[in-house]
Amino acid sequence: MTVDPGGTPDGPADTAMAVDLTAAPVAAAADVPPELLAQSLGQYLRAWWRRVRSGDSGVLPVVLGMVVVAIIFEIITPEHAFLRPSNLVYIFGLSTVYMVLAMAETVVLLLGEIDLSVGAVALFGGVVAFKLVQQPGPGWPWWAAMLAALAICGLVGAFTGTLTARLRIPSFVVTLGMFLLFSGILVVVLGVALAVVVGAVGTALWRRAAARRRQGLVAPPASLTAIRIVLVAVVGVAVVLICTINRGTPLVAVQGVPWVIPIVLVVLAALTVLLQRTRFGRYVYAVGGNPEAARRAGVSLAAIRTWAFALCSATAGLGGILLGSFFFGQYSTNTADPGQLVLYCVAAAVIGGVSLFGGRGKPIHGVLGGLLIGAIAYGVSLLSLGQLATPLQYIVPGVVLIVAVLVDVLSRRGSGSGTRA
Repeated sequence: MTVDPGGTPDGPADTAMAVDLTAAPVAAAADVPPELLAQSLGQYLRAWWRRVRSGDSGVLPVVLGMVVVAIIFEIITPEHAFLRPSNLVYIFGLSTVYMVLAMAETVVLLLGEIDLSVGAVALFGGVVAFKLVQQPGPGWPWWAAMLAALAICGLVGAFTGTLTARLRIPSFVVTLGMFLLFSGILVVVLGVALAVVVGAVGTALWRRAAARRRQGLVAPPASLTAIRIVLVAVVGVAVVLICTINRGTPLVAVQGVPWVIPIVLVVLAALTVLLQRTRFGRYVYAVGGNPEAARRAGVSLAAIRTWAFALCSATAGLGGILLGSFFFGQYSTNTADPGQLVLYCVAAAVIGGVSLFGGRGKPIHGVLGGLLIGAIAYGVSLLSLGQLATPLQYIVPGVVLIVAVLVDVLSRRGSGSGTRA
């Protein structure tokens, strides 16, 4: 390139080159969020408002939703009891399972996929963990039982991800099939566990009676021992049938801060670092935003999808363990409805701000959405509406979910830069 003494380019080509050189820093500056360039609070707020108006509303909708829900339930609940400290603590504890499952679902939603099996897999993980620590029984240490349950759930997710990524089967179909499969396996596991318990109790009763006879002590007749064993079996079958048919939600008193809340915070921190500070996380967002561009950039779509589904299922297994532990193990024996869990966790993730179209969302969105779902569920239960309470626990989150999806769609239209575009 030659420049005249006045310092101006001497040809059209040189002029174009000069424009390109000066445009580069401008483009680079345009990629920086305007909030980071703000020099005062006023500039920051104006930049944030421009971002919201462009379609990136972040956590604003879910925060406003929690405020509205809190105000409404505080007004309509008897004695205005919704915001009592004891009730808030219970809501936090109840919402932990929705938070964890929503964070698990977020990993898959970021890819533009969906996992409908998280509810059933979560309960399966809870069953495995609690059965392994039972005595009489395997009597595993709690940490070993948890690791085994998470590993099994992770393998289930890896299998699901392999079918989706390698065989190109839609994730909706695969995970729906896994949901039905593990819903049935839960009943089978309960039956096997029942048989083990009846066998153990029956053996103990029979051996104790026989030992007393050998020692010349008074022992009940063998027929009475047999009747006791049969009664144990009948009671066990009745409990399993009742738990399978009537999937209620037990309400238990909670005092102090539930220890499951710090665990949720640890899961949130771990997933946030994994998705936003590692190469795997960047690949997840890239695949969800534009899979073809990610493939051309050298990203293995099948591997990322497989690992994402495995991470989702393992996290869901932890949610199932927390669910059983918070309710003293009652949910770990199939008293929870896996269909309700998966509906709530998907709703929580989307309500919190995770896009159904992939490429946008954070684990914190799942936490906030899960807290909102838990607040709605508990607020409805406080109203003492009888049989009307159950349908309302579906209707209210459903309405909120539809509103959240509309916000997601309209925000993408407003921004003009949807991740799939």
